[in-house]
Amino acid sequence: MLRPKYPEPPTLPTTHLPAPAACGCQHTPAPASRTPLLGLNAGTVGAVVTVGIVLTALLAAVAVTAISVAVAAVVMRSLLTSQRRR
Repeated sequence: MLRPKYPEPPTLPTTHLPAPAACGCQHTPAPASRTPLLGLNAGTVGAVVTVGIVLTALLAAVAVTAISVAVAAVVMRSLLTSQRRR
């Protein structure tokens, strides 16, 4: 069958670092400091957990309210239909 032809991957130029001077002294490169990408500490984790709990509580309150309104609507409907039959 027909097979697609993929382009050749580009070759990257190589860079050569200069050789260390032969003076007898030992220079070691400084270790790279690792900085966190995000400032995650106990305070931010606590804030995220607190916001999650508050949002969950609000969602539960909305759900309970919706259920109670639905039950009240069913009760009112049954009361009104039973009054109309009399």
